[in-house]
Amino acid sequence: MTITRTKVDPEEMADWTEAEVEYYLLGPFDGEVPGLVRRIRRMLDVSQRGLAAILGISQSQVARWETRRTSPRTAMLVEMLRLARLRVALHDRETGEEVEPMRDDGARDRARRRYPAHVDLEVTGWWVPRDAMMTGMDARWRARSRRWELPSVRYRRRGWRHILRRVYGTPVDHPSRHQLVAEAFHLDEVREERHRLALANRPRPPAPPPPLDWLSA
Repeated sequence: MTITRTKVDPEEMADWTEAEVEYYLLGPFDGEVPGLVRRIRRMLDVSQRGLAAILGISQSQVARWETRRTSPRTAMLVEMLRLARLRVALHDRETGEEVEPMRDDGARDRARRRYPAHVDLEVTGWWVPRDAMMTGMDARWRARSRRWELPSVRYRRRGWRHILRRVYGTPVDHPSRHQLVAEAFHLDEVREERHRLALANRPRPPAPPPPLDWLSA
């Protein structure tokens, strides 16, 4: 049942099933945010004035929440849930799995700004300034960034990102900084191993011809 209205036009009920009519007549209905505020007051055993005193707001503010004239800010709602020893859990409608907020220690760029929440990050190595490529200083900058643990991070554009998500799925979160650094070190190990195998599988040069004095002997 999804009937949540307290007042319904009787003509609408003509198309309802008998179960829907019975459900409407019996109630109760989802109180939504106002009902949640009242539920918290009931659990804390406080009046509107008492809840307002705990939250440091006016009693009229609580009254406006309960009469749908305004809604509490998210931070205020979380604080009320904490006082009532409740927690909010978000679940995927199809799978039922719990969906948690994004991590607070997620990766940031060199200006200490968070990366856009909707993108997927990829480590490409160690950070090198763009102009270093033209001056031949890129190898020195890579060594310096490796010493300072400054990985190079990029995120793909929308079209390519959607293709990768269809193949590998959507990443749950952005990695933390230490995870990006670990990925950059791992890339170094992969490149070193690839270089070692390339040297080991390199075709050997042909043997030099025998000296001419060997033929005369």
